[in-house]
Amino acid sequence: MQIDRPDVLAEVTAAFTDYEEALTADEADRVVGFFAPGAVRFGIADQQAGLEEQLAWRRAQPPLPPGRRLKDTTVTAYGADVAVVTTLFGYPGSEVLGRQSQTWVRLPQGWRIVTAHVSHPAE
Repeated sequence: MQIDRPDVLAEVTAAFTDYEEALTADEADRVVGFFAPGAVRFGIADQQAGLEEQLAWRRAQPPLPPGRRLKDTTVTAYGADVAVVTTLFGYPGSEVLGRQSQTWVRLPQGWRIVTAHVSHPAE
């Protein structure tokens, strides 16, 4: 298995960038479109399994605070069809950084997140 194929890294990085743009724009339908059917997401104080739960949760959430920044984002590709993205994230006015990880899999419809985890330590 080839680790970090340049073409796979480029594809997943582009997909992750699009995901982040949708997330910060508060586009719930678009965000959920990056997830595979049956995907599981563990949030700070929540969890969703499947697209219906995710969409209901996303639509009920307020927008993210403006100025979200990412730090130390890494994309690691395992072969041609699996990649893991990890990043730290923060917001203006706080030095506390949250953590985010996603496992992406190439499916017939393109790259999709199959599992995601978000955590944020107390201030």
